[in-house]
Amino acid sequence: MTILVTGAAGFIGHFVCKKLLENGHKVIGIDNINDYYSTELKYSRLSKLGILKVEVENAELPCFSLTNPNFIFYKIDLIDKKNIDDLFNKYSFDKVCHLAAQAGVRYSIENPSVYIQSNLIGFFNILEAVRHAGIDHLIYASSSSVYGESKDVPFCTNQCVDRPISLYAATKKSNELMAHTYSHLFDFATTGLRFFTVYGPLGRPDMAYFRFAEAIINDEPIKVYNSGALSRDFTYIDDIVEGILKIISEPIKERDKYKIYNIGNSHPEKLVDFIEIIENHLGKKAKRELLPMQPGDVSQTYADISDLIIDYGYSPKTTINEGLYKFIQWYKDYKKN
Repeated sequence: MTILVTGAAGFIGHFVCKKLLENGHKVIGIDNINDYYSTELKYSRLSKLGILKVEVENAELPCFSLTNPNFIFYKIDLIDKKNIDDLFNKYSFDKVCHLAAQAGVRYSIENPSVYIQSNLIGFFNILEAVRHAGIDHLIYASSSSVYGESKDVPFCTNQCVDRPISLYAATKKSNELMAHTYSHLFDFATTGLRFFTVYGPLGRPDMAYFRFAEAIINDEPIKVYNSGALSRDFTYIDDIVEGILKIISEPIKERDKYKIYNIGNSHPEKLVDFIEIIENHLGKKAKRELLPMQPGDVSQTYADISDLIIDYGYSPKTTINEGLYKFIQWYKDYKKN
């Protein structure tokens, strides 16, 4: 198959591209490589796919992988409708895996306009392109943040999620509504994935586990919100990618024209235990700065993944101890280079 992956320089996008290529698919990846966090990390991910920074910055589009002839990369912004439409006109995509978005709950309070541009206008541009290209399946990233302050755990996809507490969450719920409308009006399948705190090597520096490791190594205090009374359904990157690949690979059934799935580990961890595991793998205790709950944040996440298990045989296998060990090993090497 020929598959478009948006957000190819992102954390999840990188690993999805890697796995699709290993399985013999042709992958066209796009990303705007914005500076929300280190662009060097994004270029590091691309380099592992055979795309060099100097080529992206200096070459005319497209950039061809030096290591895999089945991977082609374009530096394109989702809000650039002409370039998006040109891309869909150039290639006959079998599936579209839309993972690009402006991430971050707290940043959506500081810089809301970028969320409207990327997550709403950008998503609209992808929906329109999929519609006019006659592609039968769009897989896209939603978020567990849509559950807001729900106390009804585990979070289930049939719960009412019309009270988001951050603009980021509101844009993700809006994506689900837009996808439903397009599936209904134009008869193509859309599958939304509500991700639950994805972590692992090459992960995002704005995520807690990354910041904790960095602070502990540098003898700096870690910021522990809500005095540590938080729990998260941490999901290792390999398990996330396994679920995405299953959905991409299997044919769509008529009943699945519009679907939403939780994709998580279904095993929430207390933040204090999470920190202790990082300390153990680093062999060093953290200095903890206890802080109140942050605006837009939630006290717990917990995924009901039964639908994904039933429909696709999804089976997350990585324990939090194993996953954090792999992350810490990567992080130490990353900081040496």
